[in-house]
Amino acid sequence: MVEFSHVHSVTEMPEGDDAKCSFQNRMFLEPQEKKRSMKTLVVKQAKKSCSCTPAKVKDYVFSFFPVLQWLPKYKLREYLLGDIMSGVIVGVLLVPQSIAYSLLAGQEPIYGLYTSFFAGIIYFIFGTSRHISVGIFGVLCLMVGQVVDRELQRAGYDLEPDALSVLADTAAYVNTTISPVNRTSQKLLCDKSCYAITVGATMTFIAGVYQVAMGFFQVGFVSVYLSDSLLSGFVTGASFTILTSQAKYLLGLDIPRSSGIGSVIATWINIFRNIHKTNICDLITSFLCFLVLIPTKELNEHFKSRLKAPIPVELFVIVAATLASHFGKLRETYGSSIAGHIPTGFLPPSPPDWNLIPNVALDAIPIAIIGFAITVSLSEMFAKKHGYSVKANQEMYAIGFCNIIPSFFHCFTTSAALAKTLVKESTGCRTQMSGMLSSLVILLVLLVIAPLFYSLQKCVLAVITIVNLRGALRKFKDLPKMWYLSRVDTAIWIVTMASSALISTEIGLLVGVCFSMLCVIFRTQRPEAPLLGWVAESETYESLSAYKNLQTKPGIVVFRFEAPLYYINKECFKSTLYKQTGVNPVWVKTAKKKAAKRMLREKQVDSGGNETSISMDSVSEPLGFHTIVIDCCAVQFLDTAGICTLKEVCRDYREIDVQVLLAQCNPSVRSSLIRGEFFKEGEDHLLFHSVHQAVDFALGSQGHSWTSASK
Repeated sequence: MVEFSHVHSVTEMPEGDDAKCSFQNRMFLEPQEKKRSMKTLVVKQAKKSCSCTPAKVKDYVFSFFPVLQWLPKYKLREYLLGDIMSGVIVGVLLVPQSIAYSLLAGQEPIYGLYTSFFAGIIYFIFGTSRHISVGIFGVLCLMVGQVVDRELQRAGYDLEPDALSVLADTAAYVNTTISPVNRTSQKLLCDKSCYAITVGATMTFIAGVYQVAMGFFQVGFVSVYLSDSLLSGFVTGASFTILTSQAKYLLGLDIPRSSGIGSVIATWINIFRNIHKTNICDLITSFLCFLVLIPTKELNEHFKSRLKAPIPVELFVIVAATLASHFGKLRETYGSSIAGHIPTGFLPPSPPDWNLIPNVALDAIPIAIIGFAITVSLSEMFAKKHGYSVKANQEMYAIGFCNIIPSFFHCFTTSAALAKTLVKESTGCRTQMSGMLSSLVILLVLLVIAPLFYSLQKCVLAVITIVNLRGALRKFKDLPKMWYLSRVDTAIWIVTMASSALISTEIGLLVGVCFSMLCVIFRTQRPEAPLLGWVAESETYESLSAYKNLQTKPGIVVFRFEAPLYYINKECFKSTLYKQTGVNPVWVKTAKKKAAKRMLREKQVDSGGNETSISMDSVSEPLGFHTIVIDCCAVQFLDTAGICTLKEVCRDYREIDVQVLLAQCNPSVRSSLIRGEFFKEGEDHLLFHSVHQAVDFALGSQGHSWTSASK
């Protein structure tokens, strides 16, 4: 049995005149034996992973394709009605949003419908969440659109007019993946919209590969660094960029889309420079759409508990606006910008442009991380709410394949979306079958209805996009409550929001992650470190600065350091300990030496030069305490610098006759202390399992020393 001879949890002092320090009733901890070496563990894991049995193959297939698990158990009578209702309603809502968000991603409306269609089907097969709605998400569309605009400018498409004559309708059907080297031949093969979806699909493919790789290597922990406050601030900041990018459509302005650092400010400058060119027809249409959409959306939210399904006001607005534009001939009369021809059916599949991968590989990283972080967090949130479990790694596979496979069918990046997920849940969704039914609704539009939206004004799509930002922009109302709950989280939210809006979305996300990590470091660098007092008639010690009516034991100081002790905060630990106890042992020792030298000189003068020895103790003043108990319950770990700091503190205080005791160390800290040779033969460093036991030991040992001295 391995004994920790220095680990005492109980030290009882016998009563009587001959009080002696008793070390009976010690508590010894025997560590678990670690028989397995790292090599053995690796070999065992490899054998487990590489073994192949029929049962294991079956489990793997069923876990990789969750539809094989839940579909055979589908209860038609119990689930079908709710799934049909939610699927149809979400599908109806997806049609206008898919068309509107295509504009945000720099794509033609048909590609948004393709994206929503394929995402629903693929998540039906691979997804484990019953409630989330996977499809177009505004923030990701914005990020895709920024990259698409950049690549279009690099290829020279910014020199083309927005609408091409005959080639615009025919070039989209041409399967071309060549990079734009020869500008003349490029025009004949691939127009601006064709190249835009090529860029979007290539980046979507790379983002999907990243997400599948993260699932394969089980690196879902990356999402831990994206806190709720960071994601909320990022989405709100990106919402400002989305609003800015859509403002030109509200006014009917034909200005280039700004990209890069400071794009929001540059866009607003361009808007105000061209404000005199505002299309009055588009402005009036936008105003009327706002008047209809905003009140109806608010009524939907206010009466959502009473309504069996939300009113699909967006669809009504699109239908009414399309009819008004068609019969009023708004394009011909007033020059309004319209959606244009939306073809029916599907384009032939084509692979991504491999030559574009080096250009977009870096841009796909934040898109992949944001996509899977939002998807996994929403999946876990609704699974917990409804009492079932989801697999985070399988969700990464699902969202990865929702990007990889559709990228061959002219689609762009998708993820889960909170607004549509809430609608899906509130309308009775029971399983993933609801997503399949939503895809069937979009399929109907793709095969039959899509060309009818030819005359739809782009300003109407912009209004729909902006109105759907209400939830993100309302986060400003929560700031006072957030500030009250956590000022650090509020600072993270503000910094991420401001940097995402004013600099760029990608840099804003990076700034938010770095700032949140710095906040964690700063909080451990300058942690709380109070003195503790005793709660009467108990064995509990609490902060003297936080609670009243606490008692202190004479001659004993109890100190708690509420953070890991490592190289960043080691100086803070020492300085705070010295400040709280009021005694810096180095200064005391130095003062003693100076006082001893001064007294020695005075003695030598008085005795005529005869040598006289003076004890250090004879010149010292009483410190007010003889023991410091360090409560280590909040110290999660120690590094080498932390161990050295504890050694230094114990040594310095021992030299001025103050003992230091450690209490409530967790197994990791104890192990670090033992490996760091904190305990040496002949030294009285003691570990206690509670502060109360350490205080009792200090009182008993001091009483014993006083008794011995009097004898």
